[in-house]
Amino acid sequence: MRLTLRADGAADLDLVWQRYSVPALWTTWAPQIRRVECSAERLAVGVTGIVFGVIPNIGASFEVVEYDEGAHRWAWDIAAGPVRMHLDHRSEARIGGGTSTALEVEGPAAAVMTYAPVARISLESLVRPPKK
Repeated sequence: MRLTLRADGAADLDLVWQRYSVPALWTTWAPQIRRVECSAERLAVGVTGIVFGVIPNIGASFEVVEYDEGAHRWAWDIAAGPVRMHLDHRSEARIGGGTSTALEVEGPAAAVMTYAPVARISLESLVRPPKK
């Protein structure tokens, strides 16, 4: 199954891209992520790691398979046990300010539909400006 989610917010594109590109920042906008172990400090094709969620010591392994800094686009393959998913992320500046982001999720229908509500919350947080 393939599903596309979108979110628009007032955060600047540079901030959104920084939040995406640095795995250590993922916990600041993705409430389902508690910890990330990563082979690099910044994303690039071939970077691998494990994302840990709300269940202690249970992680999903990942590999970044596409990364385009200029186009503000990246994709990764994720595996949690037998479940495999492909996630493709894109962001762009909105006319008048802020950022629009989209996530295309591809995988087994049950996994995609379970992940979609959490992913939507994360995308909305991703494009939200920092609290002052």
